[in-house]
Amino acid sequence: MSRILRTSHILAWLFLTGTSLAAILIASFYLYLRPGLPSVEQLTDIKLQTPLRVYSADNRLIAEFGEKRRAPITIEQIPTIQLHAYLAAEDANFYEHVGVDFKGLLRAAIELVTTGHIQSGGSTITMQVAKNYFLSRDRTFIRKFNEILLAIQIERELEKNQILELYLNKIYLGNRAYGIQAAAQVYYNRDVSELSLAQMAMLAGLPKAPSAFNPLANPERALIRRNWILGRMKELGYINDDAYRLASAAPLTAQYNAPDTQVDADYVAEMARADMVQRFGEAAYTDGYSVTLTVNSRNQQAATTALRHGIEAYDYRHGFRGAIGRITELQRPEDELVRELNIYPRIEELYPAVVQTVSDENNNVELLARSLGNVQLNMADMTWAREHRTENYMGPEPQKPSDVLSAGDVVYVTPKQIETNSEPDTADEQENAGQPPRASQVILAQLPNVQGALISLNAKSGAIEALAGGYSFSQSKYNRAIQASRQPGSTFKPFLYLAALERGLTPATVFNDAPIVFDDSELETAWRPENSSGQFYGPTRLREALYRSRNLVSIRLLRDIGLQHTFNYIEALGIPTDNMQRDLSLALGSGLLTPMDVARGFAVIANGGYDVQPYLIQEIRDSNNQVVYEAPSVILCERRCQLDEFPPSAGDAANIRTARRLADERSVYLLHSMLRDVVRRGTGRRALALGRNDIGGKTGTTNEQRDTWFSGFNHDMATTAWIGFDQPNPLGRSEYGATTALPVWLEYMTIALEGKPAAFMPQPNGLVSVRIDPTTGQRARPGQEGAIFEMFKEENAPAPLAPTANTNGNGLGTDGDDATSLPQELF
Repeated sequence: MSRILRTSHILAWLFLTGTSLAAILIASFYLYLRPGLPSVEQLTDIKLQTPLRVYSADNRLIAEFGEKRRAPITIEQIPTIQLHAYLAAEDANFYEHVGVDFKGLLRAAIELVTTGHIQSGGSTITMQVAKNYFLSRDRTFIRKFNEILLAIQIERELEKNQILELYLNKIYLGNRAYGIQAAAQVYYNRDVSELSLAQMAMLAGLPKAPSAFNPLANPERALIRRNWILGRMKELGYINDDAYRLASAAPLTAQYNAPDTQVDADYVAEMARADMVQRFGEAAYTDGYSVTLTVNSRNQQAATTALRHGIEAYDYRHGFRGAIGRITELQRPEDELVRELNIYPRIEELYPAVVQTVSDENNNVELLARSLGNVQLNMADMTWAREHRTENYMGPEPQKPSDVLSAGDVVYVTPKQIETNSEPDTADEQENAGQPPRASQVILAQLPNVQGALISLNAKSGAIEALAGGYSFSQSKYNRAIQASRQPGSTFKPFLYLAALERGLTPATVFNDAPIVFDDSELETAWRPENSSGQFYGPTRLREALYRSRNLVSIRLLRDIGLQHTFNYIEALGIPTDNMQRDLSLALGSGLLTPMDVARGFAVIANGGYDVQPYLIQEIRDSNNQVVYEAPSVILCERRCQLDEFPPSAGDAANIRTARRLADERSVYLLHSMLRDVVRRGTGRRALALGRNDIGGKTGTTNEQRDTWFSGFNHDMATTAWIGFDQPNPLGRSEYGATTALPVWLEYMTIALEGKPAAFMPQPNGLVSVRIDPTTGQRARPGQEGAIFEMFKEENAPAPLAPTANTNGNGLGTDGDDATSLPQELF
């Protein structure tokens, strides 16, 4: 007995010694590691790596930038049953333990010793929070000990629901999804509150191994994991037997869902991204900023679509350039052919397809198209495909399919639109909404070589209402709207005419539209400018010269008012002159401006002569939804305006931009009238299709039709469209601003102005209307046939006619008005 007692004492001492040594060791580890542990307070201030999101003015998602997809969510927004699914899968005792499950750790240690690897795991949710937020993923004992200490610390300082919320927003769940809300959107395109029980259990199975249990990569293992979690939920009393049976029998419905962008505005999105990086550096991608732009989604989509349509229309007018490739061996499985088609990119609605059979008898072609499958192309949908030879010449119209295509040709096709007013109502139709169309009928297409841009500005504030920088951002990220410096051609003339009106000339001033030759030392050879028609029309009033776009009149006008004065004036308007030649070719728009420069200049004209500063970002909010930037309100004012002139309702004085006057309002009003004539009776007549009388504008076409433009406006909005090649080349003899750019502008403005009332510039004081002789521009004689009314500044109105010898005593001629006209100098 004494021996047993002695043995017991020895064992007791050994146990106490071991326990003491363990306690000393643990205490030593704690004292050694504790100074290096982060403060738990950092958890409440930590910024989750949330991507940058860009929204339209009407709150539609345009783009998302960032490596990680994350959408932070509060625990109150998560259904209780979803919380139970994660607890069942990861930590059933979460609400009982102190941050560490010692039984679980011991079980994991025994598994490691006996089997060489851990099967059940020993980390609690709190320990995972400690690891995910503060520690590396190194599998070392030091890291594990730090994890235990941090978990205990976290439990002492945070509530359980706070810890669970941090966990559910941080965990990685595969496919770039971080956090439960992002995962719900990635796998099911729904908010977490809209998921079924089976879908909730599927998401709960991902933290353990986001790749191994991923329903997209390993559907069988994911299904096993999901059903195990459902079983655990039943064991723990979270769900009943019926719910378990229904959920475990549910099929897998997960599929990858890219960010659900709602507006086709890649060029705008890139502008916003670049601006945000300039403001916040790399933190722009991770700190959860949301940016609201000035563009309206409807207008923006209209701009993108109109530009594509205009570019495609030009491209089809100039014929088919042939197949983009060849596949010689067609007798292969479809999946092999599709893999070979993958080397050809899909661009917007253009799908690469290989021709399999060509049937002249049936007048059709059978193709295999990437993403579309087996499709058919009828002869009626390729009659446009005349052989392209040059910009001015095409081959004959094809009569049969073999005139255009051969078996093995790789070409682009686009799905043929089938008119339907029905909404998808079956489950399959709803699930396939937004997926590539399974079209049986297609149209022959090709990737255009020509490019273009469209910019629409709010004329009073400068807000960008829509912008398209090219045919496709995926094809070319070069933003022609703001980066392409091109010759504006005759769209420059309104700025020259405005300078002339400010100089005292009038819409009735007459210049001679006659041949002229310049031997200028600054020009390499003698310059013989011509009108686009090649004809000359003699004495022409400025109003008519502008709406008929007479080049010779513009050159004489520039010479009359002076090069230096004109340069000074257009610089004062805010139009850049760095890339403009200092010679008379300036009158024809020989300088270089971007489409944005031109649009901004027309916005100054549209709003009545006030400075315009285009801007895109309306508001920036941080991850806490606090406004960190808001675009200033814009107030139009005269040159000497002061902020104290405006009442408090005008807004916070610290966030106001005053737009000063750059041009005399009377001159601008006269120019409005002249530019409306461009639409009513001149080169811009196609714009009459809008059915509005408040539209003015100007076409522009440069030498050899290398650049074509149309800029049009009313008092509220200014929009510019440009069409041309990236490397300036002729567009073709029959291509002008009115045939290429104006249709783009018209399609866009039809949408942008729909339902909006007419917007005219109010007529300022100091203007008079006078009947004039349309030939001389002088005051008309009484009763003169063909006389017209013209508007003048009071001080520039034509002088009354001198009385004739035969007077009636009141100083007037016998016809009751001025009877003679003054001679008109022509130059």
